[in-house]
Amino acid sequence: MRLAVTGLHGQVVSAMIERAPRGVELIALGRPRLDLTVRDAVLAALRAARCDVIVNAAAYTEVDKAESEPEAAMRVNGDGAGYVAEIAAELRAPLIHLSTDYVFDGALGRPYREDDATAPTGAYGRSKLAGERRIAAIHPDHAILRTSWIYSPFGANFVTTMLRQGETRPEARVVADQRGNPTYALDIADAVFAVAERLRADPSPALRGIFHLAGGGEATWAEFAGAIFVEAAAHGRAPVAVKPIATAEYPTAARRPANSRLDSSKFAAAFGLTLPPWRDSTRRCVARLLAAQHAEAD
Repeated sequence: MRLAVTGLHGQVVSAMIERAPRGVELIALGRPRLDLTVRDAVLAALRAARCDVIVNAAAYTEVDKAESEPEAAMRVNGDGAGYVAEIAAELRAPLIHLSTDYVFDGALGRPYREDDATAPTGAYGRSKLAGERRIAAIHPDHAILRTSWIYSPFGANFVTTMLRQGETRPEARVVADQRGNPTYALDIADAVFAVAERLRADPSPALRGIFHLAGGGEATWAEFAGAIFVEAAAHGRAPVAVKPIATAEYPTAARRPANSRLDSSKFAAAFGLTLPPWRDSTRRCVARLLAAQHAEAD
């Protein structure tokens, strides 16, 4: 199977490059060859890839910056997603698109299901919702995977930030009134490859549409941080205390959903897959990051 994925350096793309299974030829496409804001570039790059399945993993992800650059976010996440859907339809290739919990306002008292009303509160969420809608209108052969709280050994994310803070601080102040599902990028990558194989082999409508795909279990950011520091201490790092704070004590340009929990049961029923518990994946991520640090020090 030839699989083209948009993006070169994002967490999920990096995980897919590492985790590509035998028999999958992965073609990662990013700037300058593929710029999601340029329709002709998107169409030309994906035509040339001659792929069986397309994964749209590239995105404008700077949530706070999007508040001052809403047009830029929309060009990538809205228009760009539409361009990818156009070429997927032309090539008759299944399209897997990664989306986000930010399409919801976070006010619901339970994990969000796919049929719950969307109500993004910021520019980033609005742009991602626009992308979902454009894909649905252009190319029926799609699986939109909403996920949340992504972390990995690659680039900057919550786990790497906490580990960096823990090197110099005995205490970390972390928000405790937002709940979500920490989701490991390598687990997402494994699921995306499985979905791609199923979409290619099975035309069932039950495998198309919107699905939630998130790590098992839930946590607040403070609980997530606490688990990171426990794992780090198990590898010889100095203990770090977590001081829970309210969202109001950590102001940001974009409002964060108080509830980012996603119900992934529809995905499990359709594809027969569930992601591992977030604590297990966090343990693997922290161990890998600290082992890499030790190797560099040696």
